[in-house]
Amino acid sequence: MEDDFQVFSSLRYDPALLEVPARNLSHAGWNWTTSSPLYMLDYHRDRMLRAAAHWGWDAAVELLFGEAGLKRLEERIMDHIGENEPSPQKVRVAITRHGQLFISCGPVPTTTLANLFPTQLPSPDQSPSDDPNDFVPSTAHGYQILVDGPHTARSEHTYFKTTKRAPYDGARQRAQISLPDKKEVLIVNAVDGSVMEGSITTPYFWRDGRWVTPVVSREYSADEGSGGQNGTSRRWALERGIAVEGTMPAASLVDGEACWLSNGARGFFYGTVTLS
Repeated sequence: MEDDFQVFSSLRYDPALLEVPARNLSHAGWNWTTSSPLYMLDYHRDRMLRAAAHWGWDAAVELLFGEAGLKRLEERIMDHIGENEPSPQKVRVAITRHGQLFISCGPVPTTTLANLFPTQLPSPDQSPSDDPNDFVPSTAHGYQILVDGPHTARSEHTYFKTTKRAPYDGARQRAQISLPDKKEVLIVNAVDGSVMEGSITTPYFWRDGRWVTPVVSREYSADEGSGGQNGTSRRWALERGIAVEGTMPAASLVDGEACWLSNGARGFFYGTVTLS
């Protein structure tokens, strides 16, 4: 069936996030007033709510809406995880048109608070900082970033995060990426050859002295923007001026160039583009 899909978001559960209020992240533009081990939960709720509203899923909207909806979502996730889970977890939260929630968890690598809440992304020629208070993410353990061909047509299912994942799965298969690999593949718009996003990440490219991420339209559009998603960590970066939007032709990418990646389960991490 055409509407037989779920809207979902993948976030991070991490006990280390309970340290955030004590670290005073106001300098990063993040006024953290509550203690929670769930990474950017409000942003994840917002993206799911927007998708549910787009399709007119009234029961899902009612479940997620407002402060009550956010609290309800947090309680459901924490009930599933358990209050005393000591290890970081990737938490996948899916919702149906009827307002049913499905939650699953799996391990995710540890990372630093600087990689979760960066105040900046280092430029390609910037030396690493040794000051833990700088909140500059580490460039260690970089990813290899491959580029898919112009195979992907924009749709509601590239703009919103849903279980209809064929374009992303296809790109990962063509790049021969499996889950344990430290690799990512960039999705390329079939019409104009621009980068839409990564298969599981938002990419950021160094252009004209700043980090640039592909444009995403404010509402779903068949013509505006790259056709990709406004991810949670992407929203973080744009709201704090860490990156700006711009069109990114795949043909402009250079072999070996630096690229930052981010998502709601891993935060921000470094990679280099491989074209051959």
